[in-house]
Amino acid sequence: MSVLAQAGGRWRSAAARAVIPCLWRGKYFCSGKEPVENNPVTPMLRHLLYKIKSTGPITVAEYMKEVLTNPAKGYYVYRDMLGEQGDFITSPEISQIFGELLGVWFISEWMASGKSAAFQLVELGPGRGTLTGDILRVFSQLGSVLKNCDMSIHLVEVSQKLSEIQALTLTEEKFPLERSAGSPVYMKGITKSGIPVSWYRDLQDVPKGYSFYLAHEFFDVLPVHKFQKTPQGWREVFIDIDPQVSDKLRFVLAPCATPAEVFIQHDETRDHVEVCPEAGVIIQELAQRIALTGGAALIADYGHDGTKTDTFRGFCGHKLHDVLIAPGTADLTADVDFSYLRRMAQGRVASLGPIKQQTFLKNMGIDVRLKVLLDKSAEPSLRQQLLQGYDMLMNPKKMGERFNFFALLPQERLHGRSHQMNARQSEPSPSPVAGFSELAWQ
Repeated sequence: MSVLAQAGGRWRSAAARAVIPCLWRGKYFCSGKEPVENNPVTPMLRHLLYKIKSTGPITVAEYMKEVLTNPAKGYYVYRDMLGEQGDFITSPEISQIFGELLGVWFISEWMASGKSAAFQLVELGPGRGTLTGDILRVFSQLGSVLKNCDMSIHLVEVSQKLSEIQALTLTEEKFPLERSAGSPVYMKGITKSGIPVSWYRDLQDVPKGYSFYLAHEFFDVLPVHKFQKTPQGWREVFIDIDPQVSDKLRFVLAPCATPAEVFIQHDETRDHVEVCPEAGVIIQELAQRIALTGGAALIADYGHDGTKTDTFRGFCGHKLHDVLIAPGTADLTADVDFSYLRRMAQGRVASLGPIKQQTFLKNMGIDVRLKVLLDKSAEPSLRQQLLQGYDMLMNPKKMGERFNFFALLPQERLHGRSHQMNARQSEPSPSPVAGFSELAWQ
């Protein structure tokens, strides 16, 4: 019985993690062969050891949630983990072109759906605010198109540290931030281009209305439940204390069925699966909002379409890191199962993708935009930076085929309203969705 660890995603390094499998007490998964001295007892590890001693083994989902978002010790709560000095670099930090093309995508969809008089741009997990900043620059450059549109920015962020960095990136200093720690809207400001921006801890608190939602490398850090197929049926993977080493964690298998097993498909053929109920809840919320008030959601992440098995891994200092070693010091992540996201939309909205980042950006005109920027750049170092960024985003061995784009749109956006109209009436066919088909440059 084994669980295969697949390396990849968040372009860090191409390496494979050790095989990690399990059984409740007795035989069990080993998280690795690191000597005790390489397994420092972090504050988070102390917290987890106490928790497990008090209540028993915990699910991988509970482990991820504690390690990443615990209010006192969570990895995401008080640190800036992005950039060269952090644990990973995301596409917006590599090249401005990435965010600019997403800005074009939102404007394209706004125009295709009728140029609403107002819209909200909602980003889930905005990082440093770089992506929203690049999108807003495009909105400013296309001000003549958007001049009569009432826009607002809404950022869903649980990290205090990152929300402060986002505010520095996006807001105008002469307009002081409004803070209200206990309120669902815990911070408000005005962007450098004069657009209102608000911060929330939960998507449910964002006002409903015609909105475009963006989730870039957001779903991959949501907690997953892991299951192994055994002769007795599906058994969930838990995390327990190693009986041989009192301050070390190990993987074990539950001795019987657990509630989260309900998320596994009846016809599942894989021998190991990861399911993310929290992602399902968010997708259902997005689908309901889009179906009721219009707009779209664009999701960019690394993942698969229901084919991979064990993808749970850690990253620290741009290198693969054992997920059970020194918890709280490394990012934990698992590939997004886009087939699960599609099922969770439950037909309320249409979905497109997943398609590879390389294809999406090429369809959006990345080659045209790169040529424009190169023609304007006389400085050799800047030209080199642009070319290196392009290579990182598009190279199949780097981010080009590791990352995928997936969209949720109103049903009528793809299929028109003809099913609601009298057969004698006619309407133009819906225009193609940019990125998922080649963008026509005029």
